Amino acid sequence: MNFTKTEQLYPRMERIVMGVILVNSAVIFIQAYGVESQWLTLIDIICTLIFVGEMALKMRVEGFLGYWRSNWNRLDGTLVLLSLPSIWFSFMHMTDLSFLLIFRMLRAFRFFRVIHFFPGVEQLGRNFRKAMSESMSLFVGYFIIIIIFSLLSTSLFGHAAPQYFGNPTESIYSVFRLFTIEGWYEIPNVLSKEFGPWGVLFTRLYFVFLLVLGGVIGLSLINSVFVDAMVSDNNDDLLERIDQLEEKIDRLLKQQELQEPEDMQ
Repeated sequence: MNFTKTEQLYPRMERIVMGVILVNSAVIFIQAYGVESQWLTLIDIICTLIFVGEMALKMRVEGFLGYWRSNWNRLDGTLVLLSLPSIWFSFMHMTDLSFLLIFRMLRAFRFFRVIHFFPGVEQLGRNFRKAMSESMSLFVGYFIIIIIFSLLSTSLFGHAAPQYFGNPTESIYSVFRLFTIEGWYEIPNVLSKEFGPWGVLFTRLYFVFLLVLGGVIGLSLINSVFVDAMVSDNNDDLLERIDQLEEKIDRLLKQQELQEPEDMQ
């Protein structure tokens, strides 16, 4: 994550803008409760104008094209442009479109810049991408299993518990809850009221099987593969150092073998 030219020249401006983001987020949070105040509206407008001024200053320093080359600037600039209509609607007393104010709160994602100062964050990012890449096929397979049992559950229990298995979408969510060991006993208890003794036995065995398959075996397998991929770089570095050490030992042994005949002579 590289700092832009403006961040290097104006670190104080960055701190000020961060404070404005916090103030603006607090104002938006209060307004979300339906609190109507001219002071809140005025503070919100001032914050928006400060964001516009920051954007204009960056464009003056970096140039228009240079500004939009930065990923952070593209995010900030887009959110500022989306929030500009809120000023007009504030003067027009049109509150139906106040959802535009939420876009400005997304600027709080600028806090992710502090991640740059975390030790080893670049290596952590590489390990995460590698883990996601190596685990993707496992995620896809896991999702396919969820779909299969969702369709089966819809056929078996859709009429008895439509709130859980009334359609494939509801069924997918319910099976996912079961796989994450969430409500695994509540759903069978609801279904037990709709069946006789043998139906209750089958229902409980069915959901115990789902719990073991998806919640115990499935999630454990995904966690183990993902964690192993995350730490694989550390293992690779250790193996590389061991290989280098073995090469040095081999060279020392060869030198010792060459020196032994000379010493005997």
